[in-house]
Amino acid sequence: MKDYELVIIGGGPAGLGAAVKAYDEGIKNILVVERDEMLGGILNQCIHNGFGLHRFKEELTGPEYAQRFIDEVKKRDIDLLLNTIVVDFREDKTISLMNEENGMFTLKPKAVILAMGCRERPRGALNIPGSRPAGVYSAGTAQRMINLEGYMPGKKVVILGSGDIGLIMARRMTLEGAEVKCVAEIMPYSGGLKRNIVQCLDDFNIPLYFNTTISSIEGVDRVTGCTLSKVDKNMKVIPGTEKHFDCDTILLSVGLLPENELTKEANIEIDPKTKGAVVSDRLMTSVDGVFAAGNVLHVHDLVDYVTEESELAGKSAAAYIKNEFKKSKEKPIYLKAGDGISYTLPQYINKDTMADEAIIRFRVNNVYQKRILKMFVDGKEVAKKRKLVYAPGEMENLILKKKDLGEDASNIEIKLEEI
Repeated sequence: MKDYELVIIGGGPAGLGAAVKAYDEGIKNILVVERDEMLGGILNQCIHNGFGLHRFKEELTGPEYAQRFIDEVKKRDIDLLLNTIVVDFREDKTISLMNEENGMFTLKPKAVILAMGCRERPRGALNIPGSRPAGVYSAGTAQRMINLEGYMPGKKVVILGSGDIGLIMARRMTLEGAEVKCVAEIMPYSGGLKRNIVQCLDDFNIPLYFNTTISSIEGVDRVTGCTLSKVDKNMKVIPGTEKHFDCDTILLSVGLLPENELTKEANIEIDPKTKGAVVSDRLMTSVDGVFAAGNVLHVHDLVDYVTEESELAGKSAAAYIKNEFKKSKEKPIYLKAGDGISYTLPQYINKDTMADEAIIRFRVNNVYQKRILKMFVDGKEVAKKRKLVYAPGEMENLILKKKDLGEDASNIEIKLEEI
């Protein structure tokens, strides 16, 4: 195995975008490592349309979007390792890998980009009472079964959680002939995009129940039914609100978590809010020469934004390898998530080395109407955005301009204000 200047862990949209950008920035000795048998990541099973509206100004399916970048990677003859597992990642950037052809081997590149994506929260994290019968799937698993493997998970379905995958699978199961009884959401708002609620539930007359959870699952060998109950403001089941549904399948769409086991192995600092690495405005983690992008950093709503982020990581990694990555000589300026804001990404800015502009991404922590998003530098307003409705399911962004930081900037805050 030859020595590589840049190793990218993950061959999904983030890894592919980063590889293409780094190559175009002058780094030719690149390796993309993917644990699956094909590139494209989760996009391969997302056969619905709606991808690429921002990036390509046209509507693509997930596989079509992925193929655009797969073609670019192959055009540049970037090295690929498929069916390869990263078993260990160290703080000194030593990577231990394993595959059928090469067995166990190690690499130590000059720079690493983490692009492992995210995973679904499992049933075990929910503490739902009941036995453990067949027929309980995560929504992503059911999506893979139908779209890639040709299996139908069930015929009478209840979906817990209104994340985008759950909403899309409500439509997908209906189109395949299943009866989707309802979607239950424990929060008072949906975690998915508004367009998915309209196109996947409203258009098919599938009810969506808020402040509701599954309080029990019935069945021994196979799911035979479940009970839904209302919850109070502390997420505790309210007695007397039970409603029974006969079903043979339960799909769980109860949140996504950045896939950060390798990140933690390298002792990279993790943000407790995003569950991803803490990064600068150039997407470098707390370990020198290790960058991160995409859903491994924070869960995105649109793959177009994943690509945009990955290209910044690719450009930054290329500059690092070419010794053009200037280290900041000033104290970092940390961003504060103010009223109504859940988190910000990046978590801090290096003013003396930042580009002329930096995109600050974040989510609100509840549904808000008639609010103005504002960004302040040391109390001075530098950017704002007005919308009728803000919801946690949609990622927001504001542009921070270097010229607005001034000489002695020490505090950047983003918050929601009433109109």
